[in-house]
Amino acid sequence: MAWIHQIEIEEASGLLDRMYQDSIRRTGRVWNIRKLLSINPKQMRAFGMMYGSVMSADSALSQRVRELLAVVTSRINECHY
Repeated sequence: MAWIHQIEIEEASGLLDRMYQDSIRRTGRVWNIRKLLSINPKQMRAFGMMYGSVMSADSALSQRVRELLAVVTSRINECHY
């Protein structure tokens, strides 16, 4: 398995700390998928905005279909996220 350096919650400062605290307020935790992007908080923010747009913006696909596609893609890629 690959190893990727992650900044833990108690080590975060500045923008990363604010983003972690926002995650905790919204979901009660910081998911590992976010921690994987922690070494570059600006990229983490951009990824979150892109993901939010793809999953929430107006689309011919329903929210349910988009979620199902995400699950199928993760399953094919053997990714538990």
